[in-house]
Amino acid sequence: MERIICVIGNKGGTGKTSITHMLCHGLGLLGKRSIAVLTDTAREPLARGIRRYTPLDGRSPDKLAEIVAKLESRPKWLGVIDGGGNRPAMDKKFYEMSGLVLLPFRESHEDIRTVRSDLDAFPRAYGIPSQWPTNPWQQMAAERTLDEMMQDYRPRLLDPVYSVSASKLLLEYEMPRDLPTMLNNICRALAWQVLERLNLPEEE
Repeated sequence: MERIICVIGNKGGTGKTSITHMLCHGLGLLGKRSIAVLTDTAREPLARGIRRYTPLDGRSPDKLAEIVAKLESRPKWLGVIDGGGNRPAMDKKFYEMSGLVLLPFRESHEDIRTVRSDLDAFPRAYGIPSQWPTNPWQQMAAERTLDEMMQDYRPRLLDPVYSVSASKLLLEYEMPRDLPTMLNNICRALAWQVLERLNLPEEE
């Protein structure tokens, strides 16, 4: 489906769950309706509460199929699937069913080697630098690493999602009412990148 976005990758700890919820929050800030679909059995579902998006439990095949069917009947909604880590068979399934595929990775050499392999395996996917350093010296080092190891993949990389400690607030069972402006801005920028690649406008 064109309106399904999956956040996958063979390596754990790259920020897939954070990216999923940051993206959905950002989509809400831009006037889009979205759902965050949990598929990682090691995590527990989150409450809807005051969120600008709907978290849903898709950890079983039946529930996931039901969610996808509902999305098909709601053409203005976007679905973001949190794929979990170290599940290559599931990653392939999510890749085949999605209109946009995101592969988060951190600045470590191990993450970059893994995402290069994933980008080769999933030719429609985009890499997304995740939890990217905010310190200027660390940023320079991270950019040098990208230049050395990811030069051939640069056209398939989104702008970095910078590390912000407040992102953990989105992963609380009940999300707080007030979120820092910096977090909102980062989420909004991420969502805008995704909407551009889906050729979807921001809502008026």
